[in-house]
Amino acid sequence: MPKADKFREACGVVAIYAHPEAEKLAYLGLHALQHRGQESAGIVTSDGDALRLHKGMGLVAEIFSEEVLSKLHGNLAIGHTRYSTAGDSALLNAQPIRVQSNKGTIALAHNGNLVNASVIRSHLESQGSIFQTNSDTEVIVHLIARSKEQALLDAMADALRQVEGAFSLVMISPDRIYAARDPRGFRPLALGRIPGGGGPNGDTIVFASETCAFDLIGATFERDVKPGELMVAGPSGITSRFFAPPQPQSSCIFEHVYFSRPDSLVFGRAVEESRAELGRELAREAPAEADMVVPVPDSGVSAAMGYAAESGIPFRFGLIRNHYVGRTFIEPLQSVRDFGVKLKLNPVRSLLEGKRVVLIDDSIVRGTTSRKIVRMVRGAGAREVHMRISCPPTISPCFYGVDTPSMRELIAANKSIEEIREFIGADSLAYLSVEGLKKACGDGQKTTYCSACYTGCYPTDWVDVEEIQPARGRR
Repeated sequence: MPKADKFREACGVVAIYAHPEAEKLAYLGLHALQHRGQESAGIVTSDGDALRLHKGMGLVAEIFSEEVLSKLHGNLAIGHTRYSTAGDSALLNAQPIRVQSNKGTIALAHNGNLVNASVIRSHLESQGSIFQTNSDTEVIVHLIARSKEQALLDAMADALRQVEGAFSLVMISPDRIYAARDPRGFRPLALGRIPGGGGPNGDTIVFASETCAFDLIGATFERDVKPGELMVAGPSGITSRFFAPPQPQSSCIFEHVYFSRPDSLVFGRAVEESRAELGRELAREAPAEADMVVPVPDSGVSAAMGYAAESGIPFRFGLIRNHYVGRTFIEPLQSVRDFGVKLKLNPVRSLLEGKRVVLIDDSIVRGTTSRKIVRMVRGAGAREVHMRISCPPTISPCFYGVDTPSMRELIAANKSIEEIREFIGADSLAYLSVEGLKKACGDGQKTTYCSACYTGCYPTDWVDVEEIQPARGRR
């Protein structure tokens, strides 16, 4: 099967320290982070002694029944929900990864991609290390186990200094929870607290990729884990240290464009605020004469509302999304044109017929899905379709946790905007500028963003040269 014309969701991590139902809070946290990965999920718990693990392929609610959770009972827990950006799609690559080592029994869950993982892995294998998975997360586990530092915390800091790229991770030992973020702060990781949960000073300490997980479990957001920070929640409370010197901050701007839930605070900023402002900026930069603004649900909704508010053009749900599409479905024997898109989206003919439509989406990757959606809207009777994209053209692959194709497969790396417009069949096409994107997301205020997928300027030296070769000599 070819990849869909969308970015794959990033992974999500959650950690709970000192709660009598830590396994249930981890489950609920993963449920809130389900949008970040639908391939596999896992939870590791501890009651101060052994680490118990359960993981499986599928959605969180499919993997963790009440019976399964009862066997995971503990007062510490970490969890992970995954969509592969590195490594094969298989149960052996599901996280967390649990190991018995000379530093004791630990389990680790990681969100992001290590750009030097293959180099480190080859070096470790040449020295006799045996890897059980294809995930770069296991590289960190091996580095911790092989560290000359005796204390687990020091070994973890030593390991994290050796890897480069994006990592927001949580780790569990029998009596402690660890949380760390890479020195550039590519991926989000938030710290929260549940008053009276039973931990230090009577509170439960929680970590999660997004604050929407805190809302579900009744935790209060305190702050983000800082880039380069290693935090420990243990019997004596919370401690913090920095394992590496500061690096120029490069938080992923696509978290605000697409990844994160609109009800989350990410990098200190409300995602909904950013997305609405993306739409406003897009309306200022690329106005259109039209009768209605229609989002491609769900990721285009907030930007479409901003576009409509700024332009004065009415907002309408002209496309309805089916939220109950499972992982498998029965396809008709006789080919139905654009069946995959029709399975998820259906146009409202009574709204679209005879109208000029501004269609808002968050991105165009290969262009194939956008082409089908434009064809669907026209088929429902729209007189004109003006496509507006609430981010700049994606011209470069990401190496920091976003599963974008190589440049050879990115339509904007190989075609002009006019050629893309012609390919998708729209009457007009416009993208938000890089400047408009950064302005809408508050770049330089609370955070500084990585926008390499739109500029080709990478914040790390390590990149895959093969992945950045366009189809026609363009860098």
